[in-house]
Formats: sequence, C-alpha cells, structure tokens
Amino acid sequence: MNDLAQRRGKATGRRPRVTISDLADSLGLAKGTVSRALNNYPDISESTRQRVKHAAEVMGYSPLSHAQAIRTGVVRSVGLVLQTTEHDGHRPFLASFLAGISEAASAADWSLTVATATSDEDTARVLGRLVASHKADGFILPRTYMDDPRVDFLKSNHVPFVLFGRTRDTDGCAWFDIESEKAIEEAVCILHGLGHRRIAFVPGREGYTFSELRLQGYRSGLAMCGLPEDPALIGPGALNPEAGEAAARALLALDAPPTAIVCSADRAAFGTYVAAATLGLEVGRDLSVLSYDGVPEGGLLAPALSTFSVDMQAAGRRLTELLIRRIRGETPDSLRELALARFLARGSHGQPRLSPAELSRRVRSKL
Repeated sequence: MNDLAQRRGKATGRRPRVTISDLADSLGLAKGTVSRALNNYPDISESTRQRVKHAAEVMGYSPLSHAQAIRTGVVRSVGLVLQTTEHDGHRPFLASFLAGISEAASAADWSLTVATATSDEDTARVLGRLVASHKADGFILPRTYMDDPRVDFLKSNHVPFVLFGRTRDTDGCAWFDIESEKAIEEAVCILHGLGHRRIAFVPGREGYTFSELRLQGYRSGLAMCGLPEDPALIGPGALNPEAGEAAARALLALDAPPTAIVCSADRAAFGTYVAAATLGLEVGRDLSVLSYDGVPEGGLLAPALSTFSVDMQAAGRRLTELLIRRIRGETPDSLRELALARFLARGSHGQPRLSPAELSRRVRSKL
C-alpha cells in the first residue's frame, strides 16, 4: 500500500481504502492496464486479468460505485417493479424469486432496486420515475402482457430489459420464460391417459401472456389426444380461490359436466376444492384437478394438489444474468431462453369414478 494511503488511514483511524494506484504499484503495472483488466477489456490477456483480480481480492480492493457510475454511466443495479394487486399480490414464491435475483446480482457485484406499484397505471409511473432518475441500468419485467406498455416505454427510452414471460411483438425483446403451455398440454394428456374424456379448463385473466399461452396448451392437448374442443368446457378466467370456485361451479352445473378440471393457476384450483366439497364431490375420486404454479399451500390440501412446479429462485438468477449481459451490449435475440415446469404428481387426480351423466345427477341433487 502506498504512503498516501497509509497517511489517510492514520488520519481517519480507519483502514485505508485500497485504490487502483495501490494495485498498480503492487503489481508493477500501469493504472490503465489495471483498470482495463478489472473491467474485462478484450485487449488485456487472460493471465494479466487473473493476476489483477487475484491481487484485488487479496488487497480488498472495491471500486467506488458513484465514481464508477460517473465514469461509465452504469450504476450496476438491476431494477424490478412489482405490482402488489391481484395475482402478483399473492405470490408465495416472491421471496424465492427475489432471493434468486439478489444472489445473481451479488455474484456480479451488482445490486437490486425494487419498487412496488398498485395498478398498471401506477407501474408505468413508477417505472418512468426510476428510468428518469437512473436508479437502475435495466429492468426485469414479470407477468408480461401480450401487448405490454412497459416494453414500449423501455424500448422508446433505450433502456435494457428482460421479460419473465413473452409478448406479441418480439422485436428487441430478451426473455427467460417457463413453457407453461407445454405443462397444460401435458396435464390434458395425463388426464386423457387415465380415461377422462370431458376435461375442462379454467384460464387466467385476459391480456396476460401466460393466460393465452396456457389456453393454447389446453387446446393443443385436446388435439393431441383426439378430443373435440367444447367451448362450454372453457370456464371463466380465475386467478384466486373465489373466482376459481365460481368457475368450477359453473362447469360442474353443465348438462354434461367435466370429470376433470385443469386450472391455469393454483390459487384458482384451491377454489375447485371448495366447489367440490359444497357439491358433495371428493377431489381425486369424483373429480380430478390439475393445476400450475407449485405454490407450497397446494401440498397442504387434502388431497394434495397435483400441479406443475416452477423453480422461482433459479428463474430469478437466470433473468438477472441475462439482464446484465443485455446491459453490457449483447443483442436481445441472443438472450431468449425457455425452461420446463416440473410435474408434482399428488392425490388430486386419478381415473374417473363417475361418468358425466352420473356426475351431473350427483351435482343436481346438491343444487
């Protein structure tokens, strides 16, 4: 450590901060070479880069974030605006998602800037404020819409972003997403393999990309199994237990009710349990239920909910890694990845015990 750093330490009573000059002096290199090695410039050899980074770690060097931001225009922060209403407000895996983002950000020596909003309009306002004040270098956009105004805003302001989802216009978009449409398709095929022929679907809210994709997956599953599509078996959208109960009751009141229901979201599936109980039906025996999300509460139901599970911590990590690469200049179309959900086979599905006609008589006796 040089004499000036030692004098600063003695004057303040604190351990002096290691500077690039200190690193350069200890290594016998020019300051510019050290700086370029720390910032991964391609004109620096790998051996020099590793030597500099090792010395920085041993000596406890860390750059001053505000000075680095002034010099590079990068604040080394990942942005996230969470909407606390409707489905997002009840995400039990939010902690895992944030943990994954924080983990990947820390590994890259970045930070996470999180803000909340209460509506689509408030989300636009909060996002605009964060962009104007340059609180983050780019944003992770969860819960995408087919036509997403956040995407249009960030594109027009040349702000990097990565979608946790997909959108209709893919131009300029990077994403990491779970192929939930494949999961719903598989759910239909599982039920068909057990002998179900009247399989209903409860979609999510209109406008969300995942809602449209999962509906496509349901239709694709029917086609793969050679089952005709009956519009009456597509219930109203539901993302919470109350709406899920209403959707299930409407489907079960049909003249030829379904013997199985696939839900777009676990929280809606919780409502099917309530509907079944009030109509004298036993989930897993009289009525099969499959769903998507893998929320922990599903495992506590009786019987436990069969569902497709998503590793939200891994998703948060990957989104952050892709966003940092996007901020550093990689093209959006090179940063598009899809993963699959994992099926948790539990007790809420099985072979049909009642025919649609028998099920209808049972339900009508309770109405």
